[in-house]
Amino acid sequence: MSALPATMTCIEITKYGGPEVLVPATRPVPRPKAGEILIKVAATAVNRPDIAQRMGNYAPPPGASDLPGLEAAGTVAELGEGVTGWSVGDEICALTPGGSYAEYCIVPAPQCLPPPKGFDLLHAAALPENYFTVWHNLFERGQLKAGETVLIHGGASGIGTTAIQLAKSFGATVLTTVRTAEKATAVRALGADHAILYKDNDWAAEVKKLSGGVDVVLDMVAGDYLPKNLSLLKVDGRCVVIAVQGGATATISAGFLMVNRLTLTGSTLRPQSIESKGRMARGLKEKVWPLLDAGRIKPIIYKTFPLRDAAGAHAELERADHVGKVMMTV
Repeated sequence: MSALPATMTCIEITKYGGPEVLVPATRPVPRPKAGEILIKVAATAVNRPDIAQRMGNYAPPPGASDLPGLEAAGTVAELGEGVTGWSVGDEICALTPGGSYAEYCIVPAPQCLPPPKGFDLLHAAALPENYFTVWHNLFERGQLKAGETVLIHGGASGIGTTAIQLAKSFGATVLTTVRTAEKATAVRALGADHAILYKDNDWAAEVKKLSGGVDVVLDMVAGDYLPKNLSLLKVDGRCVVIAVQGGATATISAGFLMVNRLTLTGSTLRPQSIESKGRMARGLKEKVWPLLDAGRIKPIIYKTFPLRDAAGAHAELERADHVGKVMMTV
């Protein structure tokens, strides 16, 4: 038996509400079942779904930990039965089904990846949620190809900074929307060809003027952005919805969709099968990890908090001044 401690510190959601409901607690260290890996967590991140879960709007899928936390990096603490390719002590990063706001966390083996070359565990922990999400939605669902033009909303977010770099690396022209001039400067430095301030402008008219139309939209706003996004698509264009920060409903023209052969799709990551997430992990390892290994793209870390101050980390993300990721170290 490995010398695992009996208990660990974790962050519990004591009741639904603001950041202050996140409180350190002590729980037994979980043990991996067949096909699972127990990670000794070194770092994790705050993601929008964590905030939604804290507020009671995003329940964990059946069987997942009730603790928040959708990604982690650390070392392999224990292997479940039948897990191959990993040894205790290996450095690892993973897309977690929940539970990474803790000193130990369990993950299905297919959702784990080795940190890219030269990455410390803090930077490795900034990868999984954003990279799985962008890979699946921009490239698998959105079918973005070299030579195409993409509009990425929320360019300064963790998802946005990831999507801009990946789209550029794969040969696309990138337009993005941001809230402030400072964020516009930051995303241009990451490779965005155009950064449009959405608050002071008719952003859709601006996109139309700059591009004449786009092939793909990555939309985390939805609501009244949706009909505008569809109106900006070229024939055979694809709009991929990954969040509904502007509202979950919209009125769109089915006729316009048909005439222009548009694809409107979307996804959430957490409820997808282990098999599906394993496929994404293989795609990332083959196509994206070499870019990270070579230093051509990188996760952008805005601020880091200790895990015990999860409340402070959540408050930081909700202020929305960040460019990149808000992280927590264990």
